[in-house]
Amino acid sequence: MDDSVLGDDAARKRGRKQQRPDPQESPVAEFAWRLCELKESAGDPSYDRMRAEFGAMASKSALSAAARGKDLPSWETTWEFVRSLAVGVLGQDAETARREWSRRWEAARTVEEPEPAEPPATRPRWLKWLVAGAAAVLVVAGVVWWTWPEERPIPGDASLMLSETVPDGTEFAAGENFVKTWEVRNVGREPWDGRYLAQVFREGDADCTAPQRVSVGEVAPGGTVQLAVPVFTGEKPGRCKLGWKMVDEDGRQYFPEELRAVFFDIRVR
Repeated sequence: MDDSVLGDDAARKRGRKQQRPDPQESPVAEFAWRLCELKESAGDPSYDRMRAEFGAMASKSALSAAARGKDLPSWETTWEFVRSLAVGVLGQDAETARREWSRRWEAARTVEEPEPAEPPATRPRWLKWLVAGAAAVLVVAGVVWWTWPEERPIPGDASLMLSETVPDGTEFAAGENFVKTWEVRNVGREPWDGRYLAQVFREGDADCTAPQRVSVGEVAPGGTVQLAVPVFTGEKPGRCKLGWKMVDEDGRQYFPEELRAVFFDIRVR
């Protein structure tokens, strides 16, 4: 890409430039500093341009927060940040960039977090539940039970897609069957149990069909799983794009904002 095109974007941006985090402050701040360095080497495009022109599939607020260095972004947000710039703008090899940045992200993520202080023994039990983040109130008169909803995404829960089959744009004949697979690794600290992939969007005018929900199975931290969905292309030609996100038994998403949906995007002729 022409250097003048990259440089012009920074000149067109309005408002105060985002300040780089101090890399000495923490491993998370150092990671964000590297993201800022990548962004500047790509011509310092705006977050809107990263999404609209370079294809970053993460929200503007998530991309901006990733570069502030206060909290470690999810791997999905990180990869969208990196992919749009390192691959889309600077022309780096996607797999090489993925390996390099996943190593950096893992290093920042695995920094040991301090354990919360144990409350004094004299404190009432309900306060211990409150500090632990699992508050519950039992009202005996009337028997009313109330619990706080589980935080999503769950702290320490993270996934990483390693590979997939059926590249985007693949053509299939009408009335054909195929299987789309993704190899996904549990790179967090939470074991996966009772999780599913649920279909969350559909695009295109073809009438292909695939399961609304498939089981993820049991995946321990560090483990990998092959997720597969059988697809029937249907009889109507055109584009077909279907996407899934990880949910629990009740259909509640584990990564409502951060996790990019897994999908296939094909042409039916």
